[in-house]
Amino acid sequence: MGLREVKRERTRRLIADKAFELFNDNGFGRTTVEQIAAAAEVGPSTLYRYFPTKETLVLEFVEDCLVDAVTWLREQPELELPAGLQAVIERVLEQLESNPDRVRAVFDLASQTASVSAHLNELIWRFRTDLADELVLRLPANNRAEFTAALAAGIAMNIIETVVRVWVEAPDTTDARSLARQAMTLLHTGGIPLPAVSDNSRYDY
Repeated sequence: MGLREVKRERTRRLIADKAFELFNDNGFGRTTVEQIAAAAEVGPSTLYRYFPTKETLVLEFVEDCLVDAVTWLREQPELELPAGLQAVIERVLEQLESNPDRVRAVFDLASQTASVSAHLNELIWRFRTDLADELVLRLPANNRAEFTAALAAGIAMNIIETVVRVWVEAPDTTDARSLARQAMTLLHTGGIPLPAVSDNSRYDY
């Protein structure tokens, strides 16, 4: 990363950090873009270049964690899918665990603000789509590949979401990655009830 990119990332991080301070102090709805820009000592136009909406400011940390995990998987061409999916899940959780206060604040704001909740759901769906697209490239080429990839990506995201919701309530006493491994073990050993498939429920793809 060159000097210019380092400076841009530092500015981006500063804006996001100042925004969260103001959101926590004043509330999301009562905090203006102008106040955030002033706190970060940048102009509103500069802020908008980094973050087009206030919602993107709230979710910047979560988005970075999700995007980083998919990007990392793309850079591991030889990784087997089961190991790759486990690594993606644990990579997301490891980064979220690095800043529990920020993650808890995201959940609090999402529960209070419809636009933040909608944007968070959009990020989650985008992560599932991007992960599924990457999985399709690694699956045998047939007419089930997209279907299989979508299921696998959905399971990965559901593990992440469920673990984070438990962990965020008690980050000091809960280890997110250990909890994720428990979830994956339950899936592999039949410890989680799954929908039954009757003998006459046969589908051709």
